[in-house]
Amino acid sequence: MRRRDEVVSKSEILEHVWDTFDTDPNVVEVYVGYLRRKIDAPFGRNALQTVRGAGYRLAGDGG
Repeated sequence: MRRRDEVVSKSEILEHVWDTFDTDPNVVEVYVGYLRRKIDAPFGRNALQTVRGAGYRLAGDGG
Protein backbone atom coordinates (compact mmCIF):
# COMPACT_ATOMS: atom_id res chain seq x y z
CA MET A 1 0.00 0.00 0.00
CA ARG A 2 2.92 2.36 0.57
CA ARG A 3 3.78 2.18 -3.12
CA ARG A 4 0.30 2.06 -4.63
CA ASP A 5 0.14 3.05 -8.30
CA GLU A 6 3.90 2.41 -8.62
CA VAL A 7 5.25 -0.47 -10.67
CA VAL A 8 7.29 -2.92 -8.59
CA SER A 9 9.50 -5.41 -10.42
CA LYS A 10 9.69 -9.14 -9.68
CA SER A 11 13.28 -8.74 -8.54
CA GLU A 12 12.27 -6.02 -6.04
CA ILE A 13 9.53 -8.27 -4.67
CA LEU A 14 11.93 -11.21 -4.39
CA GLU A 15 14.51 -9.05 -2.67
CA HIS A 16 12.10 -7.69 -0.06
CA VAL A 17 9.91 -10.73 0.60
CA TRP A 18 12.24 -13.74 0.49
CA ASP A 19 15.55 -13.87 2.35
CA THR A 20 17.37 -15.76 -0.37
CA PHE A 21 17.68 -14.36 -3.87
CA ASP A 22 18.26 -17.81 -5.40
CA THR A 23 14.51 -18.42 -5.28
CA ASP A 24 12.83 -19.09 -8.63
CA PRO A 25 11.34 -15.80 -9.94
CA ASN A 26 8.17 -17.65 -10.91
CA VAL A 27 7.31 -17.93 -7.21
CA VAL A 28 6.27 -14.26 -7.45
CA GLU A 29 3.72 -15.11 -10.15
CA VAL A 30 2.33 -17.93 -8.01
CA TYR A 31 1.86 -15.66 -4.99
CA VAL A 32 0.40 -12.86 -7.11
CA GLY A 33 -2.19 -15.41 -8.24
CA TYR A 34 -2.98 -16.24 -4.60
CA LEU A 35 -3.35 -12.55 -3.77
CA ARG A 36 -5.64 -11.96 -6.74
CA ARG A 37 -7.92 -14.76 -5.58
CA LYS A 38 -8.10 -13.14 -2.14
CA ILE A 39 -8.31 -9.40 -2.88
CA ASP A 40 -9.67 -9.17 -6.43
CA ALA A 41 -11.88 -12.12 -7.34
CA PRO A 42 -14.36 -11.93 -4.41
CA PHE A 43 -15.00 -8.26 -5.12
CA GLY A 44 -14.99 -8.31 -8.94
CA ARG A 45 -12.13 -5.88 -9.30
CA ASN A 46 -8.61 -5.73 -10.74
CA ALA A 47 -6.58 -3.98 -8.05
CA LEU A 48 -3.40 -6.05 -8.50
CA GLN A 49 -2.34 -5.36 -12.06
CA THR A 50 0.40 -6.86 -14.22
CA VAL A 51 2.52 -4.35 -16.12
CA ARG A 52 4.02 -6.35 -18.96
CA GLY A 53 7.78 -6.40 -18.96
CA ALA A 54 7.97 -4.26 -15.81
CA GLY A 55 6.28 -5.95 -12.83
CA TYR A 56 3.13 -5.39 -10.81
CA ARG A 57 1.12 -2.41 -9.61
CA LEU A 58 -1.54 -2.08 -6.91
CA ALA A 59 -4.18 0.31 -8.22
CA GLY A 60 -4.78 3.14 -5.76
CA ASP A 61 -8.43 3.42 -6.80
CA GLY A 62 -9.08 -0.26 -6.03
CA GLY A 63 -9.13 -1.35 -9.66
